[in-house]
Amino acid sequence: MDTSRLKSMRIGVALRALRELIDNPEDTPRVFEIVRALGRSALRRGLRRFRTTEVGQRVLREREDLIETLRDRDTLAALRPGTLGRAYHDFIYGESLSADGLVAASMHQGVQAYNFKDPDLRRFGERMRDQHDLWHTLTQYGRDPFGELCLLAFTYAQTRNRGVGLIVVVGAFRARRELGIAALRAVWAAYRAGRHASWLPGEDWDLNLRLPVDQVRAQLAIKPPAEYRRVLATAQAAA
Repeated sequence: MDTSRLKSMRIGVALRALRELIDNPEDTPRVFEIVRALGRSALRRGLRRFRTTEVGQRVLREREDLIETLRDRDTLAALRPGTLGRAYHDFIYGESLSADGLVAASMHQGVQAYNFKDPDLRRFGERMRDQHDLWHTLTQYGRDPFGELCLLAFTYAQTRNRGVGLIVVVGAFRARRELGIAALRAVWAAYRAGRHASWLPGEDWDLNLRLPVDQVRAQLAIKPPAEYRRVLATAQAAA
């Protein structure tokens, strides 16, 4: 199949998934369809950068899977209060989630979204997927639809994934209609926060999970999401 036809097919897949996501913003599997269809080049760029880091070289050499660490509920629960790992544990299980929830959401017709032939690309893609709720914990964007949108804006700044960017643009205009102009300011602030922060895909999460969450935020230059919180507070007051 020629390259232009393949690109057209991927764009078609992304647009169909986007329409379904607009109808149901909580349809997480559609997010993975869009990201896979439009984000391969971003994943490859990310992998190249990952390979230049000590953490990336170790993860790829030793075939480490972040999901194994994040699904170890007992170890996370045993960490001291105030650590990133304990905060992640409390966030996940406080929301009745699990580390495997995103794994299930990334399945489409029995095939994983990151089922690439290149094992390093597959491992990096899965690691990116599995970091999502860690990023929630660090950035303090909630799991409400607007919080998810802001985290995606942060994520786009970190990854330049065109699939993520498309979702953010469409979601931002919808948020503008529902929440007012302040929503656009909050999405823009989330994007700028992602630009300002350290490159999170290359972080050593096994180490960071044991550190105080406020220390990790300071090290990674992640500040509280003030604009997002203002929009959320205004919306809750008006409800």
